[in-house]
Amino acid sequence: MATAVKKSPVKKSNSHAKAASHAKTKHEVKTNGQTSQSNGAIRSVLKEKRVFKPSAAFSKNAHIKSMAEYERLYAYAEKNPEKYWAEIAENFHWFKKWRKVLEWKLPYAKWFVGGQTNICYNALDRHLTTWRKNKAAIIWEGEPGDQRVLTYLQLHREVSKLANAIKKRGIKKGDRVAIYMGMTPELVVAVLACARIGAVHSVIFGGFSAQAVADRINDAHAKMVITADGVFRRGNALNLKSVVDEALVNTSSVENVIVYQRTKAQVHMVEGRDHWWHELMDLASDDCPAEKMDSEDPLFILYTSGSTGKPKGILHTTGGYMVHVANSHKMVFDIKDDDVYFCTADVGWITGHSYLVYGPLINGTTVLMYEGAVNYPNWGRLWDMIERHRVTILYTAPTAIRSFIRAGDEWVTKHNLSSLRLLGTVGEPINPEAWMWYYNVVGKKKCPIVDTWWQTETGGIMVSPLPGATPLKPGTGTRPLPGIAVDVVHKDGTPCKADEGGFLVVKRPWPSMLRTIYGDNARYEKTYWSEIPGMYFTGDGARRDKDGYIWVMGRVDDVVNVSGHRLGTAEVESALVAHSAVAEAAVVSRPDEIKGNALVAFVTLKDGFEGNQTLKESLREHVAKEIGSIAKPDEVRFAAALPKTRSGKIMRRLLRELATNGEVKGDVTTLEDFSALEKLRQQEEEE
Repeated sequence: MATAVKKSPVKKSNSHAKAASHAKTKHEVKTNGQTSQSNGAIRSVLKEKRVFKPSAAFSKNAHIKSMAEYERLYAYAEKNPEKYWAEIAENFHWFKKWRKVLEWKLPYAKWFVGGQTNICYNALDRHLTTWRKNKAAIIWEGEPGDQRVLTYLQLHREVSKLANAIKKRGIKKGDRVAIYMGMTPELVVAVLACARIGAVHSVIFGGFSAQAVADRINDAHAKMVITADGVFRRGNALNLKSVVDEALVNTSSVENVIVYQRTKAQVHMVEGRDHWWHELMDLASDDCPAEKMDSEDPLFILYTSGSTGKPKGILHTTGGYMVHVANSHKMVFDIKDDDVYFCTADVGWITGHSYLVYGPLINGTTVLMYEGAVNYPNWGRLWDMIERHRVTILYTAPTAIRSFIRAGDEWVTKHNLSSLRLLGTVGEPINPEAWMWYYNVVGKKKCPIVDTWWQTETGGIMVSPLPGATPLKPGTGTRPLPGIAVDVVHKDGTPCKADEGGFLVVKRPWPSMLRTIYGDNARYEKTYWSEIPGMYFTGDGARRDKDGYIWVMGRVDDVVNVSGHRLGTAEVESALVAHSAVAEAAVVSRPDEIKGNALVAFVTLKDGFEGNQTLKESLREHVAKEIGSIAKPDEVRFAAALPKTRSGKIMRRLLRELATNGEVKGDVTTLEDFSALEKLRQQEEEE
């Protein structure tokens, strides 16, 4: 429960404060009679005044109970980072203790050097000597409504059997295994079975095309594919095996394919190559000792989505990833033994890896896992599951939250959500008005919200409130976690002043950091370490306020130069969503001869509002009033829906192509609903 300390309307400056600037510039731009410098720094325009303190009742039982406790822990970790991480690492099982905590040769890190462990052992075996042996590890619900529960003991047996089955088919430590499945417990079993024997898993999201699957298999040189006949999604049975068959025409490394039977669809099985999951499991022993893994042995490769070029395989290793992911999960979500934790992410994304599989299971958490779309067969599905399973913690994406806002409060309010005690967001910055809806309507003003910032590359959460300690401000991830050195800097690496827009960086290595881009060290060095001297550049623009809170302003790629001012489009989107008619907005730029770039806003409206010229002008003026005329969109386009990935992120790249060229030619393999893009194309043609 959070208590409002100071609640006032969102106030955003109408004036144009000085642009974030460090070095002297060659030119200045005048806007509305004010002069602001333009040197490539990013201007922050969002001002949020509301603050919500944790309630005394929540803080009393929390792992971190006050800001004073957080500050002490943060200062200790800042002063003694290796000692801090070593003490956390002591909480896990190691077959052999490390001889050195950190070996750092910029930009390559090794953590817990010489230590031996197994992340699957930590997620399963160590619970079997405790009362958790018979505790629910996974509560699973299929989209059609079928349900299963796997205890930690049952999950351990399934994982051990599959591990033996894939070993019998020639997979050994270090081999890469591609996993292309729907959201069933068998996906978790497959991931853990690979980790158990030291095979490197590469989970490929179950919505990718055959070409995208082939690209990822080829890049990883995977020897095996684990898949399913299909998956249920929005009432349809999607055939996954046929996609794999098509992909394997263009691959040469795959020797075996294991097929889990989910939909009972008829599929083509290649003799000698393809094997039914259930037949292999029937023959397999449930005794499979966990492989002793070096702390720096590879754990998984995960390919970042949306790239039009060669897939970028992010490589994570064993020990450091385990330590930070499990510790951050416990700390950020204030995990207790009686929690029912619901992360809506697909295991095909990093959130699913870190905060649906590894983090929760290492902490002995009961995880709710769901197969299908959270709004199928209607917008009440998510809230119905929370009510029926008595979910205590919900972790979902801002785009999902904004979609639920658009659907209407009644879908939420007719359900009993009194079991919820904590809410979380992940995937992109959440705008303050969506935060407030989540807090008021879903959390009934009693659930703290942990707004988490992190990336596929970081492995685990980097910036987040600690729910028993941190005063919350809608729209910010607040402070870095203890042991994490995040800062906002200028291009030359010098720190920005309070509320000065700059570049979000990590200044010191952390245990769960990516080790490289698989097979491409040069690309790793160039992508993450060449922009800001000696620091990991996240690719995000941000500002740090006077309280040290980090406000992420969006990808630097989504920063636009308008009349010499570099603006983060995320803040313009927040202003639009603050309008009573708007459910969701995405702002992109197109080239403009006069201004450099023009802002184009794609807007979806709440029910009951009609998209017309009057409303377009009203929205433009609303942004001008909330932020300033420099941020006023040049165009407002109404959209029935915005193109999104299956993980819920708006595909602004596609909107940028549409706004610029009137067509989309880039990669659309991660697109959730092609009809959303098609409707926008048709609208473009009509206009």
